[in-house]
Amino acid sequence: MPYTLFLASKSPSRKMLLTQALIPFTVIEQTADEAQCDWSLPLATLVQNIAEYKMHHVVLPAGTVEGEFCFVLTADTLSQDKTDGFILGKPIDRADAIAQIKRGRMGSRLCTAFYLNKYVWQNNEWHIKMSHTECVQVDYTFFIPDNLIDWYLDNSIGLQAAGAVAVEECGSQFLQSIQGSHSGLIGLPMFELRQALTACGFFNT
Repeated sequence: MPYTLFLASKSPSRKMLLTQALIPFTVIEQTADEAQCDWSLPLATLVQNIAEYKMHHVVLPAGTVEGEFCFVLTADTLSQDKTDGFILGKPIDRADAIAQIKRGRMGSRLCTAFYLNKYVWQNNEWHIKMSHTECVQVDYTFFIPDNLIDWYLDNSIGLQAAGAVAVEECGSQFLQSIQGSHSGLIGLPMFELRQALTACGFFNT
């Protein structure tokens, strides 16, 4: 693939998904303060707004030649328990992770949104050529018995995941049910992302 995909995310799950899909990428910084977003919005709208907000705060390296293209990807994932509609982000600490796991036992809804921009380097600055945003919804039940929660947190990336839910590796055995995109539950809907990259010309030679 002749173009560069810049991933403005430190998420180990997103890096894993792109690596497994054989899509080359380079991680870059973004400086967005998600607390500035309106958290009273519906779940799907909120995650899309956060993904877009992150795009406005990416730290892009300068281009090297006139007419050069690059692609930038941001994403966000949030979960919402179906009992009282409480929105769950990444746990602030271990106690919060345990509370989130227990809160979600009756079923949760998760949304992952991504924002993809195609840029061209002209007159010593990047200009947007194309943009694509998409949000996928997943309904799932993730159930861990009390006596295994600490073991799960010690052996997974649950402390870095929305709702403390990491269905990769050892966490897969606690995914009771799922309706929707499995990779979206992990943190990046790969089918939709590939379609977006194709439409933007990322795979063109």
